Amino acid sequence: MFTTALADGEIITRVGFAVPQRSAYAKFRHPASRYAIVGVYVAQHGHGWRVAVTGAAPSVFRWAAAEAALDAGADTAGIAMPADDLNSDIHASADYRAHLCGVML
Repeated sequence: MFTTALADGEIITRVGFAVPQRSAYAKFRHPASRYAIVGVYVAQHGHGWRVAVTGAAPSVFRWAAAEAALDAGADTAGIAMPADDLNSDIHASADYRAHLCGVML
């Protein structure tokens, strides 16, 4: 079910994560389950910004356009998430989730 790039006899000895200078997470909750219909995590590191989106697609993904805008110091209000490949179900359409990405950003 799961695979790794480890060869026979190799083991993982360390996992590290860079601590951001500042970060925030905002999500639009489903009213019954409280799970994120869309959640956006933004972190500022010394080397730039990172933006991750959860709930909008089958898996968590980084939002490169938002990262580039933040790195450039641009206003994020005009950044649009394409609705392609986003989830669409009885709770929220792909277009609505795309809109929520911008709102949560």
